[in-house]
This record gives sequence, C-alpha cells and structure tokens, in this order.
Amino acid sequence: MSSTTSDPAPAAPQPSPCIRRCCLDDADVCVGCGRTLAEICEWGQASEPRRREICAAAERRRRPTRG
Repeated sequence: MSSTTSDPAPAAPQPSPCIRRCCLDDADVCVGCGRTLAEICEWGQASEPRRREICAAAERRRRPTRG
C-alpha cells in the first residue's frame, strides 16, 4: 500500500551571512555581515533554527537607524 501524503521537504540549510568583509567595530560586531563575534564563533556548531535567529539579528543590526 502506498501513501498519498507527502512529508514537507526539509528547509534548506541556512547559508552563512558572511560576505568576506570581516572587520569588527568597537562593539565586536562585524561591519560586513552584522554578526557579533560570539555569533561568528557559534556558527559552526549552531542548529538550523539558531542560525536563522543569528541571521535575523544580524540583518536588524545592519539596517540603518533613523534619527
């Protein structure tokens, strides 16, 4: 007997946000990708959900602030 339901495809792995413009500012945030030094160090061992959290936080840091 064959099943007609299909499992959803697994989400693609979260690619690294690194853009090879690595330089940390005074707050230890990369001016290229927006990740903190701690997040960069954590990346290799981070789960996929955690990688998505890191990328979202980095994106928020990279947005220009209004003021």
